[in-house]
Amino acid sequence: MTQQGIEVFLAVARLGSVSAAAQALYITQPAVSRHLRALEEDLGCPLVVRGRGQRRVELTGRGRDFVQIAEKWRLLWQESREVARPDRKQTFRAASVGSLAAYLLPPVFRDFLSVPGRALSFHHYHSREAYDYVAQGLADIALISDHMYHPQVETIPAFRSRMVLVTGPGPDWPETVHPSALDPSKELRLPWNPEYDLWHSFWFSAAAAPRAELDQMQLLEEFFSWQERWPDSWAVVPAVAAVPLAKKLGLTLRELEKGPASEIIYYLLGPRRKEALTRAFLECLDRELEKRPEAESLLAKTGQT
Repeated sequence: MTQQGIEVFLAVARLGSVSAAAQALYITQPAVSRHLRALEEDLGCPLVVRGRGQRRVELTGRGRDFVQIAEKWRLLWQESREVARPDRKQTFRAASVGSLAAYLLPPVFRDFLSVPGRALSFHHYHSREAYDYVAQGLADIALISDHMYHPQVETIPAFRSRMVLVTGPGPDWPETVHPSALDPSKELRLPWNPEYDLWHSFWFSAAAAPRAELDQMQLLEEFFSWQERWPDSWAVVPAVAAVPLAKKLGLTLRELEKGPASEIIYYLLGPRRKEALTRAFLECLDRELEKRPEAESLLAKTGQT
C-alpha cells in the first residue's frame, strides 16, 4: 500500500470517476486504474465497481468503509513528513461543520496564522465524524453543532447564534413571521441540529417535501442565487451564517415568531492536546465573535479566554 495509491483512491471516491481523478492528479487514466488494482490486491478486496461503458465508478461497501481509513492514513503520512522537516512548524489541526468554514472561520485562520512559526491543517467534517477524529488525535479541535457523548472527547460551548428566516426578494412579509405563514414546498432545508429538526417536525407535516434538502452551505448559496426562477425560496439559518449570506446575495433577514432555539456551537477537545495552540486559536475565535453582534461568545463563561 503506497501513499500514491491512497491519494488516487480518495480522488476517485471524491470525484466518482477515473477520468476526473486522472485529470485532478495530472496522471493518465491507466495509471489511476493501476493504482486502484494494486491497492485492491494489497487489501484483498474490491474497492470500486467498474461498469462497462460507464464513465462513473461506484464504491463497494468495503470501499466506502475504507474511505475513512484512507483519510487517516493520509493525515498520519503528513505528520510523519513534518517530523523530518528541519524547519518544522507548529501545525494545528482544526475541523468544523460547513457553515462555519464558509462564513466565520477564514478571518479566524488569518489571525491565528499571523504569528510566525504556526501552520494550519483544516478539514470539513460533520459532527459525528469530528468526534471520531478528535478522539483519535487526528484533529486538535473541532467546531460542531450536534452535541454528542464520547468517552474520550470533551464537548464545550463556544458560542450561540439565533435562528433567522432568510428570503429572496419575492415574499412581501412583515419583519417577524409566524411559522404558519411559511409554505414548506418553497423551503431550502438544511439539517442544522436535532433541536431544529424537532421544531421543524412540530410546525410542518412530515409529508411536506421542501423545494430542496441540502447538506452544504455552498449549495444553499447556489439555490438562493437563482432568484429569477425561484424568488419565493426561504430557509431558516443561524444568524452567524445568515448575515454574511444575506450581504453577499442581497437577501432579506426576518425574525421568526415562535422560532427554533438558538444554535449552540461546541468545540471538541480530545485526550491529546496542544494546550498553547488551542488557547491561541480560541482567543482568535473570541476576537472574531466580538465583531459579530449576531453571535454570542460563550468562551469567557467556560474560562477559555
